[in-house]
Amino acid sequence: MIARRVRELGTFCEILPYETRWDSLSQQPSAVILTGGPESVTVPGSPDVDPAVLQSGVPILGICYGMQLLAREFGGELVKLDRPEYGPAMLTVTESRSPFFASVPERSRVWMSHGDSVVRLPPGFAALASTERCKVAAMGDAQRRIYGVQFHPEVAHTEYGRAMLENFLRRIAALPPDWGMESFVETAIEDIRERVGGRRAICALSGGVDSAVAATLVAKAVGEQLTCVFVNHGLLRKNEVEEVVGAFHDVLHLDVRVVDARERFLHALAGAEDPERKRVIIGHEFIRVFEEAAADVPGVELLVQGTLYPDVIESKTPQSKAGHKIKSHHNVGGLPEEMRLELLEPLRSLFKDEVRRVGRVLGLPESIVGRQPFPGPGLAVRIIGEVTPERLRVVREADAIVRHEIDAAPLDPHPWQYFAVLTPVRSVGVMGDGRTYANLVAVRAITSEDGMTADWARLPADLLERISARIVNEVPGVNRVAYDITSKPPATVEWE
Repeated sequence: MIARRVRELGTFCEILPYETRWDSLSQQPSAVILTGGPESVTVPGSPDVDPAVLQSGVPILGICYGMQLLAREFGGELVKLDRPEYGPAMLTVTESRSPFFASVPERSRVWMSHGDSVVRLPPGFAALASTERCKVAAMGDAQRRIYGVQFHPEVAHTEYGRAMLENFLRRIAALPPDWGMESFVETAIEDIRERVGGRRAICALSGGVDSAVAATLVAKAVGEQLTCVFVNHGLLRKNEVEEVVGAFHDVLHLDVRVVDARERFLHALAGAEDPERKRVIIGHEFIRVFEEAAADVPGVELLVQGTLYPDVIESKTPQSKAGHKIKSHHNVGGLPEEMRLELLEPLRSLFKDEVRRVGRVLGLPESIVGRQPFPGPGLAVRIIGEVTPERLRVVREADAIVRHEIDAAPLDPHPWQYFAVLTPVRSVGVMGDGRTYANLVAVRAITSEDGMTADWARLPADLLERISARIVNEVPGVNRVAYDITSKPPATVEWE
C-alpha cells in the first residue's frame, strides 16, 4: 500500500525486507520509509533495522511500527497500551509549520492501528500532532530530516494521507515526480531484449489483463521470437475461450496456440479441497502443460508470466523471515521447484493499476485493459471444496448471470470485480410447492483501486433481487443466494 501510494506520486520505490544491510544495496536510496507491522518494539527479538540506515543521512519516514522503532533507536520511551487503538481518530496538528503537514488542516481524520505508544520523545525530536488517545501521533527532527507518524497515511481512511506522503517526498526528501509508465515501458523493452537475446519465449496467456499486457510488452521487444499458449483448463468463465482467443488473434495479432487440458486439470484436482493445495496443483499443472507446449516450438527457453508485485507480496514478503504470507498465488507459491523453462516476468514490479496504464501506453483497447481481474486458477478458487464437473457447471452459470446483470446496470462507481462463489453449504428451500435441499451461491462485488484493499460494492436492492431471482430460477441445484458485505481486509477478494 505504501509503495503503491509513493509510485502514484511519481516516485519509484521498491520493498525490501527489514534485514537488508545498507552496504549491500547496489544503489543508495534517496529516502527510506520504515513500514508498520503487527509486532511490538517492546518485545525482545522484534524486527530491527541496520543502524547504518538510521545514520545514512537520507530522509527517513517511520509509519506506525516504523515510528516506534525510530523512537526506541534514537533514545525515546514507549509503553504498551492497556487497550490497542484500531480505527478512525481525529488528528490535531500541533506544529503547523512542519513541512510534513504543509497544506494539511489543523484537524482531520486518520486511521490508527497500534498497541504501543511513544510517551517520551527522543532527543532532537518535536511532537507535531496528537489524537485524543495518542499524545505523540507524529514527531519529527527537521535537522536530520527524520519523521514518524503513528497513523497510516497510505490508507484511504486517512483524509490527507496522500498530501502528507507527497510532503515527505517533495518538501523533505526533494524527490521529483519523474517516474511513470512511459519510462517503464521504454526501460522494460530494452531489458527484455537484452535478457531474451536470440532465444525464443513462450507466454502463458490466461485471458486476463496481466498476461495480455505481458505478452504485448514482450512481443514489442522480441516480435516473432514469442509464441503464446492459451490453456483451456476447464476452469474458465462461460464463453471465455472463444472471447479471449478471438481478442488475442484479431486485436493483439499475437501468435496463439490453444491447448485443451480440461480433463487433465480436473483429474489432477480430484479430491482436493484445501485452497492452498488446489492453487499449488494448478500452478504445477500449468507449468507442465507449458513445458510440453514449448517442446513443439524449437528453441524455446523462457516462460513469460504476468506476475505482479501484489502476487509476490501476498505469497511471501520478499526474502524476509518476518513476512506474513496471505496465500500462494498459482504463479508464485504454486510453481514447482525445478522447471525446465526460465521465467520472464516483465510486470513483476508493478501493481494492477500500473499494469492497466502500461496497457494503455502500449495501445491496447479498453475491452482488454479494462477487464475485471480473474484469478489464474480460475473458477477452482470460486468453488469452496472439491472441484467437479457439476460444481463447475453451477458456478459458471451463476457467475455469467452476475456479470451480465452488473455489466448492464448503470452503476457509479462500477465495481472493480464481481463474481459468484459456490459454497459447501446446502440448505432447505421450497420450489414448485416441493421441498428442495440445494446449494448456496454467494455473490461478491467490490470496489477497489488495485485489489490490495477493497470495499464491498453497495449494489442497488433491485439489482441484487434480479441476480438472486435469475440464479435460483435458471441454475439447477441452487435454491439460495447470499451477498458478501466484507471488506479487504479482513477478508480477501476471493473466497479461497
